[in-house]
Amino acid sequence: MTEASLPTILVVDDEIRSLESLERILDEEFDVRTASTIAEAEAVLESEWVQVVLCDQRMPDQTGVEFLKSVRTRWPDIIRMIVSGYTDAHDIIDGINEAGIFQYITKPWHPEGLILTLKTACRLYDLQRENELLAIELKMSPSEASRKVSDRREKLRRDYDFDDGIVRGRDSPMNSVCSTLRQVAPYDVPVLLSGSSGTGKELAARALHYGSLRWNKPFVVENCGALPDELLESELFGHKRGAFTGAVEDHMGLFERANGGSVFLDEIGEVSPAFQVKLLRVLQEGEIRPVGSTKTRKVDVRVIAATNKDLEEEVRARRFRADLYYRLAGMVIRIPDLKDRRGDIPVLARALLARAVDHLGKQVTGFTDEAVDCMRNYGWPGNVREMQNEIQQMLVMGPEGQALGAELLSRHILRADPADADAGDDAAIADIEGTLKDRIETLEARIIRETLIRHRWNKSRAARELGLSRVGLRSKLERYGLENVKPHPATRRAAGSTA
Repeated sequence: MTEASLPTILVVDDEIRSLESLERILDEEFDVRTASTIAEAEAVLESEWVQVVLCDQRMPDQTGVEFLKSVRTRWPDIIRMIVSGYTDAHDIIDGINEAGIFQYITKPWHPEGLILTLKTACRLYDLQRENELLAIELKMSPSEASRKVSDRREKLRRDYDFDDGIVRGRDSPMNSVCSTLRQVAPYDVPVLLSGSSGTGKELAARALHYGSLRWNKPFVVENCGALPDELLESELFGHKRGAFTGAVEDHMGLFERANGGSVFLDEIGEVSPAFQVKLLRVLQEGEIRPVGSTKTRKVDVRVIAATNKDLEEEVRARRFRADLYYRLAGMVIRIPDLKDRRGDIPVLARALLARAVDHLGKQVTGFTDEAVDCMRNYGWPGNVREMQNEIQQMLVMGPEGQALGAELLSRHILRADPADADAGDDAAIADIEGTLKDRIETLEARIIRETLIRHRWNKSRAARELGLSRVGLRSKLERYGLENVKPHPATRRAAGSTA
């Protein structure tokens, strides 16, 4: 143990030999300071960080108890001890009551016993300091926690801003959607978001919440298609202890947790007719009843629902309750598919790449123009979620510090026909019209083009993979009108700003 880490003890005694003896005995375990007068002792306390004061009772200018009483007033954290050759009961009582003496040690003292007592006093000092710090933290923690929550919600509000949070191009169909979302957000009406999977319905729901007057309250999400009725009821409305097997304690549901805020019910079209009745009551009455409870609880939440189904058709087919539909559909907003937002693809791809770079920590300079063109030609049946996965794969497999080229894209994306705006994947082959010969030639042309892109338009490598001679490949390029199709002049140039 180094001297700097030793606890500091002040020994006060007017007898020099007694001071020297104590210092010699205690020096190995403590950082010892000595004083032969009260004035010297006070000077040490004003300049040193002392944990324990060991003072002789019989001092020439004042008693030890009187000195330690002043120490208690000026330095209340210091542990105070008296050592004396006199065992006067009155002195002991005064020491305990007035000076808050931790220990009254009588002479002659035993060295080992004195060291043990002093170590205990030092531990008591440390515990007192820890308790004081803990008490301060406990007093500050509610406001600190509140501040952190407030800061986080303010950041989320900026992240999901209608202008910056929803990425789109200048003439995007999403512009009118965002305009509607912005107009609806402040009004406390339920909203039903419809659209294909992966179009960003949850993103729109968060933008609605953080653009509303409820933005500083909770926003909670539940995928209604992922749970059976019993678990979904427990998740949304809560349950009481013992309500069912495994319910070992009370559980607060999402509606109660979101009180004052918003609840996002994703895949609402997947809930069963039986659960639709329970959900309808909550929306009508503004009350929930936890599973296993006989009491209802009032909740104040805004419900935002989403579906990839045509709920109006589901109502007509009697698979979805009409009264629940009209409770949810205070406003119906459709999020367009990515194939209908082709102008958004370059800016959206760059935004998704920037997020992937931040997440994975791998730096690249963007996309080549050819890669962006290929992405624009594809129909993206999985929408933004599919694009996000594709770009993450490109980043992982691509060279660091360079632009991500078209050769990194999946084959079904490269095979998308530039003239066919709706070509999404290999399933689009079934939509090719014409004779068998026409269909085979259309497919062959797509495969040749995809192979050339993957090999960066190296015709020798493409021909080798396809099992053709260079002459045979040239013949097919001429036949399908691909002989004049060239790679972008800036194949390695980033499309737009760097990631």
